[in-house]
Amino acid sequence: MAKTQIPASATASAGQASAPELGPEDREAAGRVLTLASDALAKLRDTLDGRFSLAVDAMQATQGRVIVSGMGKSGHVARKIAATLASTGTPAHYVHPGEASHGDLGMVTRGDCLLVLSNSGENQELGDIIAHGKRINTPLIAITSKPDSTLARAATVLLHLPEAEEACPMGMAPTTSSTMMIALGDALAVALMERRGFTKDKYRELHPGGRLGQMLVRVSDIMHPVERVPMVKRDTKVPQAVAQITASGFGCTGVGDIAGRLIGVITDGDLRRHLGADLVGRDATEVMTPSPRTIARDALAGEAIAQMNEVDPPVMVLFVVDTASEDPQAPVGILHMHDLLRAGFA
Repeated sequence: MAKTQIPASATASAGQASAPELGPEDREAAGRVLTLASDALAKLRDTLDGRFSLAVDAMQATQGRVIVSGMGKSGHVARKIAATLASTGTPAHYVHPGEASHGDLGMVTRGDCLLVLSNSGENQELGDIIAHGKRINTPLIAITSKPDSTLARAATVLLHLPEAEEACPMGMAPTTSSTMMIALGDALAVALMERRGFTKDKYRELHPGGRLGQMLVRVSDIMHPVERVPMVKRDTKVPQAVAQITASGFGCTGVGDIAGRLIGVITDGDLRRHLGADLVGRDATEVMTPSPRTIARDALAGEAIAQMNEVDPPVMVLFVVDTASEDPQAPVGILHMHDLLRAGFA
């Protein structure tokens, strides 16, 4: 089978002047869809009332999970909403209404909360899951554009989608309505995040993989603990400092004052710069580089990479401190460039 040839100009990046022109018919279609969606979202925003807060109340009070359901395109949107809720601190999962009628109703239990989506509010497939929720006294939040529909009448909380024209030229395919549904689901998820005080650390716990997880890795997650930090006292002689450097494997040792505060660092480079007949008789303070670079234990790993690379040649080791402790200059860990590379940072 012959492959479709894509013009070279079509592969130009968005920032290049050689990007192909948008055809007039495509411009009209895309413009109509985006304009209708924008207008509908503005209308949805302006018609929100206290029922939105009641929906958030019900979801926040749920002891179990938020069960999200819908049929057809509403079902696809429901899957996305369930995934967004689950990844932002609200336990949730999607239940297909057809499968619910054949055993999956067991996934809906007392203590759960139902969030059901249907533009018309009259999908027959939703009947069993709605009825089951009523039997076990499960709160039902309905998202529909028909306030007099079966779904709306069964709802504990009704989130009404305002009237809006579908972008489909026949006015039939869910386009504008599904955009409003997904936006309203995002609004519920974000409101719940803010009520729960959902932090970046909690977000990272639920997103350990991929770029998102990497962006939120902290120095404390990958540093070596305080027991591994190579340190010598200020009056330590150079041979003992060299032994510490060799034993640690970090290519350096910190130099501490009487209280254990970091006042300097001795690297292989420092030793080479001070080579001479009297080197073995010198104290650590005579060959160290004072005021070494440190980084806070709660800093992001990306900040450590930036700090290491902001000088030429790059710094290979950072001593880690706890800025919230009583002695913020006492090392609590050590971080090597190799640790960052192993963690996937370039």
